[in-house]
Amino acid sequence: MVKEIERKLPVVHMCTIVPISLTVGANRIVPTIAIPHPLGDPTRTPEEEKALRRGLVERALKALQTEITEQTVFTK
Repeated sequence: MVKEIERKLPVVHMCTIVPISLTVGANRIVPTIAIPHPLGDPTRTPEEEKALRRGLVERALKALQTEITEQTVFTK
């Protein structure tokens, strides 16, 4: 399904288990935090968690803007 959507518009797969994303054919992959809290960390202060989430979203937006020719994991 990821590949069909990707034919029409770029997609970023934000996930906690990168090998699964690679197996299903996701092209732009952004690793997240942990399975129970993919876009957050309840052990952090609200300010730290907001910064963490913002960083992940900014990384995903950068991935959307990047031309790729093969599956790419965006770690920075």
